[in-house]
Amino acid sequence: MQTNVSARHGHLSPATQSKIVAKVGRLKRYFDGITALNVTVDLQNPALPAVEIVASAEHFHEMVSHEAAPQLWRSVDGAVQKLEQQLRKHKEKTRDHKHVQSSRKA
Repeated sequence: MQTNVSARHGHLSPATQSKIVAKVGRLKRYFDGITALNVTVDLQNPALPAVEIVASAEHFHEMVSHEAAPQLWRSVDGAVQKLEQQLRKHKEKTRDHKHVQSSRKA
């Protein structure tokens, strides 16, 4: 899985980037088909940093989560949590779809 971290309107230290990579790396637990994660931190408003995570998966469209909070780590945690929910829902749908029996009779 490839993880890219970028910043808009500011700079992130290498230590901060590695912490963000570690936090979003947990998403692999929820869905194995993730091929890439792109994390964008928008620092235009320093009092309210915004985080956007775009997850690319095999045989599925991209999943996106946004979060803005007074602290950078709250923004990262909120965006990761939103994406976790999307991945769980997608995985549950694909798993349940395979095991549903048809109610129609021939």
